[in-house]
Amino acid sequence: MNKYEPLWKYLKENDKENYKLNYEEIKKILGFNIDHSFLNYKKELKEYGYEVSRISIKEKIVIFNKI
Repeated sequence: MNKYEPLWKYLKENDKENYKLNYEEIKKILGFNIDHSFLNYKKELKEYGYEVSRISIKEKIVIFNKI
């Protein structure tokens, strides 16, 4: 289990077409702030049926889409 798996499971269990989560929402799900390693781990998200379509550092959001 990797440290981002709770977020991947959250997306899959709620089964929406897309999500627009801000950094604070993600922190509530994970229990910690996302960091640079997120860029490496996001590849695993496809196994859960989603992909990261956009990361905005300025807006502090991540957009996930169902694939």
